[in-house]
Order: sequence, then C-alpha cells, then structure tokens
Amino acid sequence: MDHFAPLKPGEGKSVSILGVPLSFGQSMAGVDLGPSAMRVAGLTKRIKKLGYEVKDLEDLEIDETQSTPAPTEKLKYLAEIQEVCERLAIEIEKIVDAGELPITIGGDHSIAIGSLAGVVKAFRKRDESLGLIYLDAHADMNTAETTPSGNIHGMPLAVLLGYGAPELVTVGGVAPKFDPKLCAHVGARDIDPGERELIRRTGIRFLTMREIDERGLSVCMDEAIAIATQGSAGYCVTFDVDALDPRDAPGSGTLVRGGLTYREAHLAMEKIAEAGGMQSVEVVEINTALDVNNRTAELGVELILSALGKTIL
Repeated sequence: MDHFAPLKPGEGKSVSILGVPLSFGQSMAGVDLGPSAMRVAGLTKRIKKLGYEVKDLEDLEIDETQSTPAPTEKLKYLAEIQEVCERLAIEIEKIVDAGELPITIGGDHSIAIGSLAGVVKAFRKRDESLGLIYLDAHADMNTAETTPSGNIHGMPLAVLLGYGAPELVTVGGVAPKFDPKLCAHVGARDIDPGERELIRRTGIRFLTMREIDERGLSVCMDEAIAIATQGSAGYCVTFDVDALDPRDAPGSGTLVRGGLTYREAHLAMEKIAEAGGMQSVEVVEINTALDVNNRTAELGVELILSALGKTIL
C-alpha cells in the first residue's frame, strides 16, 4: 500500500472534467442535469484553487431517444446506453493517454461502464492493471436475469466484472474490465437476491453499512484501499451519491436511509487521496429535480476536492 505517493494539491497535475448527462439507465427525470449542477457549484474553479491545471471538456453529446421501453423490458435503453458508453470510453482513454486525470460527472451510474472502460483500456496498453473502489448504496450487480426493474444503472459493477449483456460487457473492446480480487464495494445497504448470489460467486469484497457500523469507516476504507492498490497502476473510484445518507444528500432518485454521513464520505475520499494511486474519479446520480438548494451537487464537488487532496489543515 505504500508504493503510491499521496495525492497532494498544488503539484501541477492536470485534470480533465467530462460531463455525461445520461439518464437512460434509470426512470426519473432530473439526473441528466447533474453535470450542470456540479458546475454551478463551482467544480472547475475550486479544483483550480487546489493548484491543478483544469480542462473542462464540457458534456458528451447525448441524443434524446424517441423510444419508450416496455415496463417488463429487462434491459431498458440498451442500444442507447451502449452507444453513449462506447463514445465515452474513447474520450476517457484520450484523457488518460494525455497524462491527465479524468473526472467524470454524471448522469446515472450506467456511465461507469464507458468511463471505466476508457481508463482500463489506456492502462492495458501499458500492460498495467487497475483496481476499483465502488461507493454505492446498491450492489449494482444485477443482470438481465436478476433485475427487478430493467434499469441498467443497477448493473454496471456486474458488467465491469464481465457479467451481463454482451453489448455492455464488451464496451471499449476489453472484457472483463476488472478482476474482482482487486475491487472493493463500500456502503451497500440495499441488495437484491440475485445480486447476493453473484457477489458470492465472484468473491468481490463488499464492505456493507453493517460492517462500517461495527468496524468504523476508517478501518473499512483502509481495507478497500489495500485491495484496490493491488492493481499495478493503482485504481479507479466511482461514487454514487446514494451512498450518502439522504439527510446530507437528498438529490438522488434511489434514496435509502442509513447511509454514509457527511464526515464519513469526506473521510473516505481523504483516505483515498492520502493513500495515492487514484487514476480516475467519478460522481454520479445527482438528481437536480429532487435536490434541495443544490446541496447534493455541492457535496459532490466537495467530495471530488477531498479525493484530489484537499484537507482541513
């Protein structure tokens, strides 16, 4: 765990921000405005204040769909999500190839299929492997066979591990994207029965809210980071705002009570910065229609700043 230098602000590292206003992965209006809300909360300016060189690549263009999936459909908007994720993977790969750290802002969590494909592909060209820290209230381990809703935002982690629709598993031309032994999921408290089976089968480490309550967030994050830093190049971080307690982050379409507190979430990201090794970060699922005074978007920005090395002192 000591072979990566801590991520400290002011060292002139370049970051590139890419917004992905995708909402096809879930069923509530408002999540496509998440990238705009985070920009309103001063994302670019506040990262620059930390001493980073910042490029805002604006938003990936996403066409509005004319089709309406049937309520019983098992993979809603599959073609649309695949198309966006393929383009997203190309853009993120370019950012990494240019030596910059990609910051992806969503949009629903199905964007992780494309954003993380891009990072993994860039590092595979250098024969390097990556770990993954996945912070979410949900497992995101459903497939077409197990999904209760047909919403693809409940599937990205399964897809990244090589399970699910071939159209999604092969995004970016690399499959699977991650070895489950190098992945840690943090904050789960709402898991479907079919997901439990896949979690056991893959052996991926889940640090649930029960375990966080018992052992403390700090110890759990140490374990998650130890797992993810086994990747030779470090690891990716993806953060769904529903990992947070709804009292701190009301702007999510999939609220589950009893999540990470404001301070726990910051501690998680501060520990990531301190450990070093983070090669990409994304924050997803901010729903502006449900948010209160842009609080959730504001917190999303603050968490990115903590992951980039912002500290209290």
